[in-house]
Amino acid sequence: MEYRVALVGGGIISRNHLDAIAQLPELAGVAVADPNLDKRLALASQYGVRAYKDYREMIEREKPDIAVIAVPHHLHKECAIWCLSQGCHILLEKPMALSVQECDEIIDAAARAGMALMVGHTQHYLPANIQARRLIRGGQLGKLIAIQDTRHLYYYRDERPGWFFEKMKSGGGIMMNLGAHSIDKIQFLTGSRVSRISADLTFYGTKGDVEGSGVVFLKTTSGLAATIVQSGYEGVSGDRTELIFTQGMARLSPGKGLWVSRDGQYEQVEPEDQEDPFVLQFRDLLEAIRSGADPESSGIYARSVIAAIEAVYRSAEEGVEQFLEPE
Repeated sequence: MEYRVALVGGGIISRNHLDAIAQLPELAGVAVADPNLDKRLALASQYGVRAYKDYREMIEREKPDIAVIAVPHHLHKECAIWCLSQGCHILLEKPMALSVQECDEIIDAAARAGMALMVGHTQHYLPANIQARRLIRGGQLGKLIAIQDTRHLYYYRDERPGWFFEKMKSGGGIMMNLGAHSIDKIQFLTGSRVSRISADLTFYGTKGDVEGSGVVFLKTTSGLAATIVQSGYEGVSGDRTELIFTQGMARLSPGKGLWVSRDGQYEQVEPEDQEDPFVLQFRDLLEAIRSGADPESSGIYARSVIAAIEAVYRSAEEGVEQFLEPE
């Protein structure tokens, strides 16, 4: 069976989805909707899909099997619920929504419609992350006792769309947008959920009302301690995750690989063949559609990431540790 796919939103990430669709014979990209004329026409020309200004018109006319939703965060809930009501399976870009309450509304809508719901947490499909999770579970370096995740990226660059700097539309700054990746990565690697969080944020950005940095201490349901440090201010960019074991250490560098140290020197683990994470993501969605089972990055799972992000903001505002309710 061939599944027809329509994209809601024509931003940069839409090309990743359309490239992945072209690699899978089970999928056919049929249309894209975006209010920006130049964006939708450029995608239509490059990928041979039809272009629409309004996503509702696109869904009603094209009747796709799958809707990929990649719109500003504050539109996720409205768009996902409407597309579900039209009989579309959903691949929803992360972060899932602005709040746990909105996540619950989307999850309920998917259950009522009987449609598959998947959220695009691509950390689950990066080869080095998969190798690191295997290393943790295999116990070759003993017991994992801590994780340090650090990311520096200039967040206030001019090409970032303005809505990212409006909390009402984005849900937050660097912690909502990039911190969601860190929390997801920690949960994926450890096979657990965040249970406790303490956080501090700063607001020294050049625009908007969102935070520009965050320092987070958390514990998972498995008892592991982890720290997240993110800065969106000027400086040298960096992105690394240190895994500390009882018998050694490992270091993850996105797009570069995994290194392991047993005797004080890091040695790179032989990289595995890297398949497009967006292709792997679509394969998981197709399996969920065919089997009726939830994908790994289900709505329930993605809700746990938003619950942790909400706890980050509460802790920073109230100055006290936050405890998350078990799922």
